[in-house]
Amino acid sequence: MKAMIFAAGLGTRLKPLTDTMPKALVPLAGKPLLQWQVEKLREAGITDIVVNVHHFPDQIIDAVRANNGWGCNITVSDERDVLLDTGGGLRKAVPLLGKGPILACNVDILSTIDLPGLIRCYEQTGESLLVVSERTTQRYLCFDKQGRLQGWINTATGETKGLDGQHLAFSGMQILNEEVLSRLDEMPEDKFSLIPFYLHIMPTTSLRAYVPENYRMMDVGKIDQIAEAEAFARSI
Repeated sequence: MKAMIFAAGLGTRLKPLTDTMPKALVPLAGKPLLQWQVEKLREAGITDIVVNVHHFPDQIIDAVRANNGWGCNITVSDERDVLLDTGGGLRKAVPLLGKGPILACNVDILSTIDLPGLIRCYEQTGESLLVVSERTTQRYLCFDKQGRLQGWINTATGETKGLDGQHLAFSGMQILNEEVLSRLDEMPEDKFSLIPFYLHIMPTTSLRAYVPENYRMMDVGKIDQIAEAEAFARSI
């Protein structure tokens, strides 16, 4: 299996750090965020990784080269001309990754997930998996009793898409099979998020919920959370 790390975001919530560096290189407990993700993937046996870049792209490229990819074969998907969001970014990266399933994750989300366990679950069925949890948020994916994606809801605004069901919070991580990846071309825009894409294909394609056991996660999204994030990183 191969992987993609979404690292092209502007990191505006991490200003002023991201005034001079990309979010992916923000240091956390002695390591940049990107290194935390790469090492977790490597420990799970995934060594072929694509990282997309946009904000201060050369800094990320230089860091990857200087550290020999932290033991992995890292290819850069260059989005310096236009930021494509997660869906558009993944579509651009697919040719760099080649055939087969892709594990995709956000550079700024740390978690206790057992990646080998997630991979084994995928290998048992071959169905695409969306890593979700029961944490409290405002926007949820909705799943039926069989764990298949049925819809989306924003509890703050009341906006819904598709059908209601069990409300689970998306974690920013997924394993997508070749069938799902091949349907990225159905989206007409160059720039799009993965969630609208999932809602587009869910009537005819299985997207299953994966709820990890004893799951803890943290979105390293705000500058005032850095100390808390460092403590979290040391604990996982």
